[in-house]
Amino acid sequence: MCTGKCSKFIGITLYPLAVMSIIANILLFFPDFKATYSQEQTEGKYRLTDEIKYMGGVIGGGILVLIPAIHIHSTGSRGCCANRCGMFLSIIFAAAGVTGALYSGTIAVVALIRGPVCMLENGTWCRPFLNSTENYMEDSELWDICKEPEDIVVFNLSLFSILGLAACLEVLLCAFQVFNGLFGCICGTCNKEVCTVDTKVT
Repeated sequence: MCTGKCSKFIGITLYPLAVMSIIANILLFFPDFKATYSQEQTEGKYRLTDEIKYMGGVIGGGILVLIPAIHIHSTGSRGCCANRCGMFLSIIFAAAGVTGALYSGTIAVVALIRGPVCMLENGTWCRPFLNSTENYMEDSELWDICKEPEDIVVFNLSLFSILGLAACLEVLLCAFQVFNGLFGCICGTCNKEVCTVDTKVT
């Protein structure tokens, strides 16, 4: 596969991953699909997992990947000097994409380790799994400790896992584009020019 076609493939693949990250991060603001938890406060703090507010999926895995994806996709087109300049710029954009994806992935992993914010049976809002010696992700019986929002553990696990998975794929694709862009900068996009011959007899 030539470097130009490879860039197009990487760019197209990054689009849904970036959109998925943005959507997953936005959904996290609505536990139990209700807006009340992002509005209500306990001791001056919103009843949301702290990592949600860092906007890893929107800023990191979303915008900082989506913008490079657009450039990487367009880099596959023909250009001056086999689009070597575009390939060089794609290395910088891809590096920015790696940075954004790493940010998103790191936030997701930290959120998964620390667990969600929820209300206990005594009405206290806290992160019950934060200092627990047991791994709550492997023991679903521990999830019943969270009384509100409903199914908050599954909700957070699912969406932060999606963010983490999307971030891993984004890192791999953007890192590959760094090398692809380097080869493209040296060799060009290897897109063939299409010539047309006028066969009309006058």
